[in-house]
Amino acid sequence: MARELRALPVPTRPAEVLALLPTLAAALAGDGPALLPVTDQEPGLPAALGVDRPVDDRIALVIGTSGSTGAPKGALLSSDAIKASAMATHARLGGPGTWLLAMSARYIGGLQVLIRSLLADNEPVVADLTDGFRAENFTKAALAALEAPGRHYTALVPTQLTRLMADDRSLAALRGFDAIVLGGAAMPEALRQRVEDAGVNAIPSYGMSETASGCVYDGVPLDGVDIRLSDGRIDIRGPMLADGYRNFDGESPFVDGWFHTSDLGRWLDDGRLEVIGRIDDVINTGGVKVAPLLVERALTAVDGVTDACVVGLPHAEWGQIVAAAVVAEPQPNEARLREAVREAAGRAAVPKLIRFLPALPLLGPGKVDRAALRKALG
Repeated sequence: MARELRALPVPTRPAEVLALLPTLAAALAGDGPALLPVTDQEPGLPAALGVDRPVDDRIALVIGTSGSTGAPKGALLSSDAIKASAMATHARLGGPGTWLLAMSARYIGGLQVLIRSLLADNEPVVADLTDGFRAENFTKAALAALEAPGRHYTALVPTQLTRLMADDRSLAALRGFDAIVLGGAAMPEALRQRVEDAGVNAIPSYGMSETASGCVYDGVPLDGVDIRLSDGRIDIRGPMLADGYRNFDGESPFVDGWFHTSDLGRWLDDGRLEVIGRIDDVINTGGVKVAPLLVERALTAVDGVTDACVVGLPHAEWGQIVAAAVVAEPQPNEARLREAVREAAGRAAVPKLIRFLPALPLLGPGKVDRAALRKALG
């Protein structure tokens, strides 16, 4: 059977975001059309993903990609997959609670805040994002959320958490949450240490639209999730997997119940999964493969460095060179940065080019726009 697919414009004002809840509930229950969340900055996405064509009646949500690596495609999420993700998250965190939405519901990380609230029958609190993410708006919303009885949760990306940690009132509010799910990008080691020292319970998560949000919390898969490594590549199996893609003609990464990701990982000695970057981002310099995330971790461990991104740039002799964009205040000596990388990741990983930037270019919820960065560094 077929089901209508309808675009769901995602607003930024709290009252308008809360008004989406009945429509989301109907989509999950099968009483309304399947939904494709979009913002007013994506006028072409509904047509690209074919809102004029129906989807299978199992599908409740179609989550569009940024399209940064080609034509946009959409992850097809069934109601069962979405609910499985939400329930597994609550089981891991200690039960349902009041959620604060502090990111756009256009992306699965923000959308799941609303869905978890629906399943818990708790109205979420929504931060005002009309003028973008601001610490004062987050703090106001956080104080309102913390007044509710029971447990309290929110979801952030590392750049948001870094900004909030620098504001005393926001930091005090952060301490009130039972858990802060951190997704969208890797959590820098320096940030992890800062939140631990400050008494903030931030839990790094790993997942994507294809897994209906995070499915691995602090290196440990959620209940019902299986992880295997195939030549270092992360494969995922579980009830929250998407049914596949819309508007995708390539070889499907969904095979025999497994989702073959484009990410590399390794098992730590304590049995936790460590994600070390995307396969496409690995830098081959002089015949040695370098994982950018390991270099970024070494850089952000240096005092003063708040963010870093490492990419490979073409080079006639080496094939590629390691290039780093660093956000720091005050700026450390470049020799100190290179020595930190040499000690942590080896000689081949030492950046041959380091450039200091006021901020990293972002694409989507906390993800660095590596293509834009390559152009800026090249």
